[in-house]
Amino acid sequence: MTRSGAFARLASALLLAMFALQTAQAQSNEDRSLAERLGYPSDAKLLIVHADDIGVAHSVNAATIELFEKGAITSGSIMVPCPWFPEIAAHAREHADMDLGIHLTLTSEWQHFRWGPVLPADSVPSLVDGNGFLHPTTEAAASRIDPGEAEAEMRAQVDRAIAFGITPTHLDSHMAVLFQTPALFEAYLRVGRDYHLPVLIPGDQMRAQAPRLLELTTADDIVIDRVEIATPAIAAEGWDAFYTGLLENLEPGVTQIIIHAAHDDAEMRAVTIGQVDYGSAWRQRDFDYFAGEEFRKLVERHGVKLITWREIRDRLLK
Repeated sequence: MTRSGAFARLASALLLAMFALQTAQAQSNEDRSLAERLGYPSDAKLLIVHADDIGVAHSVNAATIELFEKGAITSGSIMVPCPWFPEIAAHAREHADMDLGIHLTLTSEWQHFRWGPVLPADSVPSLVDGNGFLHPTTEAAASRIDPGEAEAEMRAQVDRAIAFGITPTHLDSHMAVLFQTPALFEAYLRVGRDYHLPVLIPGDQMRAQAPRLLELTTADDIVIDRVEIATPAIAAEGWDAFYTGLLENLEPGVTQIIIHAAHDDAEMRAVTIGQVDYGSAWRQRDFDYFAGEEFRKLVERHGVKLITWREIRDRLLK
């Protein structure tokens, strides 16, 4: 056999070995739960308490920072196009340990408190209404925006956060716009992969409501077990009972509870004027529950382990 022939056979054997290793790793990921991939027992109850909408208003920033300092939340995500983004960016630069992602924002939902895209509006015309603001509803955004323009805006939001000194730990979607069509979801996945960041993908909900979108993921994408969030169906007087019930009945695996924290003050009442759902009082209730002692006691009593997106990113994507 010639030297070149021997080299070719060796190279072929190495390629086959690499392929076998990658296949075995993919199979291992499929066989093991996310908890196990993170280094925990299969029956571990892992919880991310996650604050959305950071950067919308000073009230949101202040309440969220306070919850971080109390150890009541473990993660949060920032709305880069919003007016109070520079404030939270400055705080993040001084507190690099905060677990902060980017709340990819393609809507502007409040009646008088509006914002536009990070990119010039004339470069992403499908993303804006006649006044240059992002569309006010999920339905309007999903039906009108061009996926390519949406992807460009997503990347601009991540780049702007990085330029302001933030090191994102993950990405998620404001008002779930990016889960509305396959093209938008694929763009969402692409941005996460290109920036080496996990994107929020709630396994239980997507298997039940959007299985075709879940089929677009690969073994390398991180799918958490479930996401829980308060809904308008919960009466104000049942708020604490809702969260207590979640914690008392938390299942093994990785769960994320999404909250919307703010102080029920003049600023937040003006921002959310005319809106009860996710409004000022709603956000104060979220703040009060997770700032209270009952939350801490339930976490300890039920053996819940609080984790972060940084842990997920660093253990599975680095």
